[in-house]
Amino acid sequence: MKYRKLGKTGEEVSILGFGCMRFPQQGEKIDEEKSLEMIRYAIDNGVNYIDTAYPYHNGESEIFLGKALKDGYREKIKLATKLPSWAVNTRADMDKFINEQLKKLQTKQIDFYLIHSLNKEDYSRLKENGLFDFIKKIKEQKLVKYVGFSFHDTLDVFKYIIDDYEWDFVQIQYNYIDEKYQAGTEGLLYAHNKGLGVIIMEPLRGGSLVNNLSDEIKSIINNSPVKKSGVEWAFKFLYDKEEISVVLSGMSSLEQVIDNIKAVGSQGDANSMTKIEKKIIEDLSKEFKSKIKVNCTGCKYCLPCPKGVQIPLCFELLNSSSMFNDIKKAKDMYNGFLVSEGSDASNCVECGACEQKCPQHINIIEKLKEVRELFE
Repeated sequence: MKYRKLGKTGEEVSILGFGCMRFPQQGEKIDEEKSLEMIRYAIDNGVNYIDTAYPYHNGESEIFLGKALKDGYREKIKLATKLPSWAVNTRADMDKFINEQLKKLQTKQIDFYLIHSLNKEDYSRLKENGLFDFIKKIKEQKLVKYVGFSFHDTLDVFKYIIDDYEWDFVQIQYNYIDEKYQAGTEGLLYAHNKGLGVIIMEPLRGGSLVNNLSDEIKSIINNSPVKKSGVEWAFKFLYDKEEISVVLSGMSSLEQVIDNIKAVGSQGDANSMTKIEKKIIEDLSKEFKSKIKVNCTGCKYCLPCPKGVQIPLCFELLNSSSMFNDIKKAKDMYNGFLVSEGSDASNCVECGACEQKCPQHINIIEKLKEVRELFE
């Protein structure tokens, strides 16, 4: 295992972090026997950053971890969990959640506490409800050691939140096709230059960079003069960046734990990528992006739609279905989120308000028709 300093916290953390949202299951429940073997194997082999959150496994992840980290294992690791920001409506809610989490995790102190999945709207609401007072209190009471946030919004919002408070660290979605998505590379460097530790989530884009690969992607990997698996290429890209402290992997089998730990040895040094390796990753990225259906940057200038259509998310799912050769996954997300919330493409009345505001000059009305045809 290899370790890096987590920004200004100075904490030594393993560059591979264990994300606790994809444990093996028996029916709807965590398979505790298999999961215990996984988590303890990881810790025994040097992984010391364990990341969970209030909603993972329908609230069972924190409870399981509380049991798994007995027998001296809690003392060997840095424990991270998150405040469910979307569920907070009052200052009292914040206290309620953290007290519940401390009890579930069977610990007196959480090492790294994140405000979960921040976006502009949630951040404003949390501030109005006393977020900074809450952070000050839980630090003074030593309920948590460090406080940061995980993020899903645009780059300008990311910079605003960073500059708005003395955070200790951040967590962003980042991989070799997301260099300009959400916080992206610019956000990564911005946070690092502010002294913040940076944790990476979605290194494999939810498995999309390694599952259901097109023949073209397989060909690039198989014909490369440097032999690596799709997983190894994705991790190599991230470990190469000295600004990154931890890369989280939501491992779901012991085999994945073993493989990911082994990969650290050969992939884990910063600034070690050769020109050939950089070219392979560039080729992989270009091939994935060549299948983009609509050149939407997610700037959200088209919003709000008068009829509530979540235009950027519609286009993101349209692109994902093509880029990652997986219509079913994108369709399930479309129906599970957009249709259930009434913000799907079928609500478009072709008023054209969005097209007047789009800086990319996208023919939004026609592209939303493509979304309907594919997913509905």
